[in-house]
Amino acid sequence: MRRSAGKTAAVLLTAIICSWAAAAPAGARMTFSPCAHSTEFGCGHLTVALDPSGAYPGDLTLAIRRHRAQAGDDESAVIALAGGPGQAGLPFAEQTLSMLGAIVATRDLIVFDTRGTGFSHALSCPSLESPAAEARPGTALSQCAQRLGPTRRFYTTADSVADIEAIRVAGGYDKLVLYGTSYGTKLAEEYAQAYPSHVEALVLDSVVPPNGPDPLNRATFTAVPRILRQLCARHACARITPNPNADLANLIRRLGKRGRRARWIDGHGRAHTIAVSSYSLLDTLIQGDLEPTLRSEFPAAVRSAAHGDDAALARLLERTHMSEEGETEGPPEGFDTALYYATTCEECLFPWNRAAAPATRLTEARAGIDALGARAIAPFTPADVLDLSDIPACAFWPFATPAPVLSQAAFPSVPTLILSGADDLRTPTANAREVAAQIPGSKLLVVPNTGHSVLESDPTNCSSDALQALFADKPIRPCATAPPALFRPTPLPPARLADVAPVKGSSGKAGRTLAAVLLTLADFDRQLAVQALAQLGSESVTALSSVSVGGLRSGWAQFTPGKLVLHRYSYVPGVTVSGVISSTSAELSVGGPAAAPGPLHLGPGHTLSGLLEGQRVSVASAGPSALDAHTALRGPRSARMALTSPGCSRAACASRSRQRF
Repeated sequence: MRRSAGKTAAVLLTAIICSWAAAAPAGARMTFSPCAHSTEFGCGHLTVALDPSGAYPGDLTLAIRRHRAQAGDDESAVIALAGGPGQAGLPFAEQTLSMLGAIVATRDLIVFDTRGTGFSHALSCPSLESPAAEARPGTALSQCAQRLGPTRRFYTTADSVADIEAIRVAGGYDKLVLYGTSYGTKLAEEYAQAYPSHVEALVLDSVVPPNGPDPLNRATFTAVPRILRQLCARHACARITPNPNADLANLIRRLGKRGRRARWIDGHGRAHTIAVSSYSLLDTLIQGDLEPTLRSEFPAAVRSAAHGDDAALARLLERTHMSEEGETEGPPEGFDTALYYATTCEECLFPWNRAAAPATRLTEARAGIDALGARAIAPFTPADVLDLSDIPACAFWPFATPAPVLSQAAFPSVPTLILSGADDLRTPTANAREVAAQIPGSKLLVVPNTGHSVLESDPTNCSSDALQALFADKPIRPCATAPPALFRPTPLPPARLADVAPVKGSSGKAGRTLAAVLLTLADFDRQLAVQALAQLGSESVTALSSVSVGGLRSGWAQFTPGKLVLHRYSYVPGVTVSGVISSTSAELSVGGPAAAPGPLHLGPGHTLSGLLEGQRVSVASAGPSALDAHTALRGPRSARMALTSPGCSRAACASRSRQRF
């Protein structure tokens, strides 16, 4: 039953007064002492009520870090809000300080683990971490809810909003700058709606609307065709495909409901198979929010697979899987799965009757998905919508609160910067536009070539410059559109040697083989760069003392200190390359049933030459390939700067096997 506007306002006002009184007792102050592992932050804590309304007894302690401003007064602070829900904030305190720059020179910076995460009484459910959880998510979640008990109701966004207010009061601040990323934007928005007089400014990066997220992810499915068109803009796919969306639709039709298996090669030259399905394709696109090199290989891989050559797609899907595994290795990232579900299941507006049994909820949800219509989710399927959602798990959640009421609250008219990655599928730009329309005078910056978590993943300084401009009261300028080299669509892999044009100045089989060798070395160079880039930011330089990659068709190659070694590495069917490459020389052996075999070596002037099937061949410049070994040999920092210009760190955003905000 819908409340009247007057009654809603009265209830909201009462809730605000009660939560302030319960969560921030008069005279409560936060005290800080030097952190053991940081010279930039002081470590402190604040005890708050478990139930901000005061109706249920108990309390919990929030773990907080504070960076003191170098100048300015004590009236204002920046509060950084992490994603999730479930992402602890403290692991990213130093990174947040660096990203915010001059803004925190005149304001304190407060970073904290939201209730139920990290060091703020993290929730724990062993059932969600067991191998059976993926196969039977509903059972695992039901067991988790029983373990958490009746207090599971106190981990919603509204409870965390009350905690922010308690921090403000205890810190003695009059105004707050709220900086939120992903789910943190929803938390910032709801605080701004509840406490408008205490908001100085808003910085919303990768927006979840206050009434979101949408449990059916409709904006994500709507955004897929646009993002593929953007990837191929400016004729970037001219030699790959005339229409990447048509290729994707064609492949999904061919896969059908059962999908198929495809072969990929590991870093030791061993062959494996991996499942190819419409959902695995969707998953790769979404993982591309955080790993744009995945998305750059997507058009060519899908085009090839749609025409029967699965090799590039199989390798891409395996990289997607490894990317997901890397993001969930925790605990360094500090993600709390139990908190994620306690918040998401309790407050999402799922298409079902909360009083119904789990089986009935699932039936109602499937009906809601079917009602979307094929056009709204094309080229994907209703099963993909279900798999991407939290419906299979949350259908089994025993609800502890009433269904949430859609918010109609207004936003304060304060300086607001809204950042959206043009390529973001987790929180598409449609979300950002929706919120921007509700905040008077807000500035929306859509950043090209960027997915989720803009300030971290923007390959330029554009979003960072916009952030500083907002607080300097300067114009916010649009971003350049050209993508970094490593983010551009990769070439279509040849399906046979006959598809390869001979190197200029050579002819016949030998000329084609020489061109195939160059393509093979370029592929190795890219795969090595991708492997190195995936480790940046989380591992030291010594972690790259040895990196192995599999060939597209067969074989493997390895980077070791001082040299690159190839073992029958194959990119073009029937052509293999073996040998050793250093920073000054290369000795290679070409073989394979389709090739013109023979030796090649790197001579003066960076010239690759030799005898292939008795024919002398030479190419004056090998171009951007593994022959230019300096990039790999100079270490990961140089590799990142050379390959991405000026570089792109992996987004430190919570992620799981399905979508994470």
